[in-house]
Amino acid sequence: MTGAAPSAHGRIHTKRLLIGALVLVVLGAGANLFGWEIGSWFEQLWDTLTAISLATLLGAIALVTLQTSATAYAWYSILRYGYPDGEVRFVQVLACYAAAVALNAILPANLGTLTMLLMYATIVAGATFAGVVAGMVVQKIFYTLIGAFCYAYLFLSVGGSFDIQLKLVHEHPWATAILLVGLATLLYLVAQVLSEKVRKWWAQAKVGGRILAHRRAFLGRVVLPEVVSWLAMLGIIAVFLAAYSIPVSFHTLMRVVAGNSIANVTSVTPGGAGVTQAFNVVSLKGITTSKNATAYSVTQQLVVTAWSILFAIVLLIRAFGWSGGKTLVGRSYADARERSAEQSAARRARRQAKRRGSAEQTG
Repeated sequence: MTGAAPSAHGRIHTKRLLIGALVLVVLGAGANLFGWEIGSWFEQLWDTLTAISLATLLGAIALVTLQTSATAYAWYSILRYGYPDGEVRFVQVLACYAAAVALNAILPANLGTLTMLLMYATIVAGATFAGVVAGMVVQKIFYTLIGAFCYAYLFLSVGGSFDIQLKLVHEHPWATAILLVGLATLLYLVAQVLSEKVRKWWAQAKVGGRILAHRRAFLGRVVLPEVVSWLAMLGIIAVFLAAYSIPVSFHTLMRVVAGNSIANVTSVTPGGAGVTQAFNVVSLKGITTSKNATAYSVTQQLVVTAWSILFAIVLLIRAFGWSGGKTLVGRSYADARERSAEQSAARRARRQAKRRGSAEQTG
């Protein structure tokens, strides 16, 4: 028994290396389907890694790992309190969250987040999708508040911030307000029609948000780790700004954070590519040149994306094994795409029905 252990360990280690390489190939093939040119991306990555110092690279990797792990711990706490008998393990929660971060970096429309929610609903015994969504609402409380502060700071201090992605809102504020009120009214009417299903969903959702009833646990196990994660994110930005000789200050950090956040929310390109760089150029206007701002932005995105993918692969294999991790991510991603397609089809059907109704009234 004892003599066989080293040999087995060696085989497992080699197998995991091969599995990691295979997963990279699979991720690359899938990313190509969404227009992500993996070959040129690796060329850019190599040029980037040889252009920055080792200290910058290691510092960024450490901070990205801390950022991901701290937010995953907040998720772990939410799920533990919501489903105390759900056999929740931190390494599995961390693996699922890391996978979502990696997928969001290479897939459009934040499909990674939806995939993560489905994975949590799968691995936690007794969990429902509604409950996990409610958990995400709890998890987003701190980020929503701190994000609102950053947005306000950006829009008040940086001219032209609205014009990149929110030009329509900027030029038509009254139309935007009417649209928002109309959407809120529509949601209320739909909720009235589906009141029985809504009540059932609400009962499931309350379970996912159970940690809110424990104030000290919420502050210590959710808010505090998220503060650590947010500070780590600021550290990542500061490390790369310094690498490109861009002055690091509270003013600069807030402008970049808000710009990155808006780019991630409003962009449909993989990882917000292109849009993020546009926002960074605007955010750093007057602080550095457009060329230097773009170089900083591209470098940060490449390094963070590369490490996020590698970190997720290692964690998925560690938490679920090769076959388990592949099956979990594959099924959850397929379900996420199906749900996204169903929502898009439903919206198209409503628009077509509305147009037919207008045409009939006109006729």
